[in-house]
Amino acid sequence: MYENEDTTVSRYDLLVVGSANADLVVGVERRPAAGETVLGSDLAVHPGGKGANQAVAAARLGARTALLARVGDDAHGRLLLESQRAAGVDTGGVLVGGAPTGVALITVDPSGDNSIVVSPGANARLTPADVRAAAPLLSAARVVSVQLEIPLDTVAETARGLAPGARLVLNPSPPAPLPAEVLAACDPLVVNEHEARFILGDGAGATPELWARELTELGPRSVVVTLGAAGALVADTRGGGSVHVPSPAVEAVDTTGAGDAFTAALAWRLGLGEELPDAAAFAVRVGAAAVTKKGAQASFPTAEEVSAR
Repeated sequence: MYENEDTTVSRYDLLVVGSANADLVVGVERRPAAGETVLGSDLAVHPGGKGANQAVAAARLGARTALLARVGDDAHGRLLLESQRAAGVDTGGVLVGGAPTGVALITVDPSGDNSIVVSPGANARLTPADVRAAAPLLSAARVVSVQLEIPLDTVAETARGLAPGARLVLNPSPPAPLPAEVLAACDPLVVNEHEARFILGDGAGATPELWARELTELGPRSVVVTLGAAGALVADTRGGGSVHVPSPAVEAVDTTGAGDAFTAALAWRLGLGEELPDAAAFAVRVGAAAVTKKGAQASFPTAEEVSAR
């Protein structure tokens, strides 16, 4: 059943269809190699998951945001619902039950880099039928953002269910082969270097500019390649070639969730009608702000905090 069946559907700036996980985080001096054991800090539990992260990030910036996801009927699920409501996200589309809440096991080293292993749990039970049942949510959203921590056929159903004129933003993480119909709906496809190389395969070019061009040739209407501290590269099939958007210099504390903050900010600004380079310029500032604090959702800035930087 839906967590809140009697919610009144209104017009949303952003609907996120995706995962909701409990992040179990341990700090380490260095991440272990194969077969190696290292000691770490005390375990910290935070609300996370790429879908839930994006919803919170967008809502904190001021976007009218809804989440379509599935969590377990357990303590981790309650933690996730509480964090969404606290940020102002509409949780009427969150389904409860079917499996335990998804869990992400995260190690973070002193440089802020992380390694993540995800147990999907309830995320793997978010089905195409759930998307079809949530048609009023999709019809009310200007932009829909999806990731790949939910089943690929659910992502494809989301692409098919877009309202006329709505925009699909896809971050293919963790990377997987994408059907042509999903690629064709992306506007933009948002990838980092690893995801770009996975999608392009052995024939991938040597530079982000080539990746962006080669990715657009696969069908997306636009592509954004995130470059970490170097910012992002955007390319649009409607003209303008590729544009590099630099990032402000910051001292990174923890990169967990920074990509989600970037994607949420990008999706929101595109929904407001901004051109892709302008939306990306705002998004890199949001991502840069997010890496200056520990945790995922706890690090996401407000619009005022972004402006102050």
